[in-house]
Amino acid sequence: MLRTKKMSGLSCLPLLLAGGATAAPAVERGNQRVGAARVDITPTTDWGPLNVWGTKLTGVHDHVYARAIVLDNGVGALALVAIDTSGNDEAPAMLQRIREATGIPAGNILLVSTHDHNTPRVGPRPNEQPSPGRDAWIRKVTDAVTEAVRQANQGLQPARFGLGTGSVDININRDELTSQGWKLGNNPAGPSDKTVWVISFEEPTGEPIAFFINYAVHSVVMGPENTAITGDLSGAASRFVEQHYQDRAVALWTSGPAGDQNPKFMTWDTTFTNKTTEPGFSLVDTLGQMLGEEVLRASSSIRATSPTARLWTADKVVTCPARTPARGQAAQANANPGTVDLRLGLFMLDHIALAAVQSEIVTNIYYHLKKDSPFTNTIMVTHHLGSMGYIPEDAAYDRPTFEVSATRFQRGCAENGIVNGFLEMMNQY
Repeated sequence: MLRTKKMSGLSCLPLLLAGGATAAPAVERGNQRVGAARVDITPTTDWGPLNVWGTKLTGVHDHVYARAIVLDNGVGALALVAIDTSGNDEAPAMLQRIREATGIPAGNILLVSTHDHNTPRVGPRPNEQPSPGRDAWIRKVTDAVTEAVRQANQGLQPARFGLGTGSVDININRDELTSQGWKLGNNPAGPSDKTVWVISFEEPTGEPIAFFINYAVHSVVMGPENTAITGDLSGAASRFVEQHYQDRAVALWTSGPAGDQNPKFMTWDTTFTNKTTEPGFSLVDTLGQMLGEEVLRASSSIRATSPTARLWTADKVVTCPARTPARGQAAQANANPGTVDLRLGLFMLDHIALAAVQSEIVTNIYYHLKKDSPFTNTIMVTHHLGSMGYIPEDAAYDRPTFEVSATRFQRGCAENGIVNGFLEMMNQY
């Protein structure tokens, strides 16, 4: 069973086609302007913030940020936003605040979390009692996201952009079949996309403004025992690129199809004896530098396109039958769980397709989309507007992997709903 339904109240560049019911008109190219900004969102620790595993975060190892890139071609504007958080439950409020501050419509905003497991969630944890500290943290992040987009929009300047790719082998499929069954581990034979996608935005003189980075890996080098706030692998990669340019450019990192991908090396799966202190963070920095070096290598080969650009957006909701997960926060004794909605957003930068999903997608679903996509440069971006949890490919439901045991989607709907939903929107471009 698969149903799609229209979203309302969104606009396009210059017209957003919501739900994909009608062919979109041609969008004129316009002179490209780009701005970028980064705002610190590092929380205080006096209110007892927790990491994803429920460990109290008592200190700060490195600062975390909200980053924004705004593109304007004189016809319309588009914002790309990433937040160094484990998850974001406040997307609707953030979209409204951004629209009020900048005029950019909600449908023209890509808003993702890096899914870093060692920052607190922007929103309540299950069964968590409200606290002044948590509420203040939510306000701080919402304010920072709004301010990052406002600064980027205010700093618009003539620019051009181009796409480059690289490859770095620091992720690995984590679904391992052991004598005790399927476990989180290392499966070198499993599907794993090593592509590093880089969109470089630069001034006409060649000076960098920003980098949009995409790679498929969970940002979990530091594990459950860690007590220090950190941007982890994604933060280290962004920091390395930004420091290379003396913080004159913004490096915005997004997670690709990482639902079944962990770092190849993690502090909680190594011989380190002091996993939560500097020996552990040295591994974070090493892997972050490897990814950052490949970003710089890929960007150095980019030949930026013309200073004009075609921008276009659309979105869709896929509704699937729900299931009761065997594990995870949503697990409950519910014999009739009903349906679950999944939001998709397509952001076209000329012929670069950013396929944004409100979930954690496994590699094979991305491979399915990439094979059928009419655009060679199709990039999957996950954790857009929050997350509806894991989505495995249909064939994986025969294996009780970590992702299958936690998914809220019944077999036979989400994979084709995602792929066909994006293809329908792409064919309207």
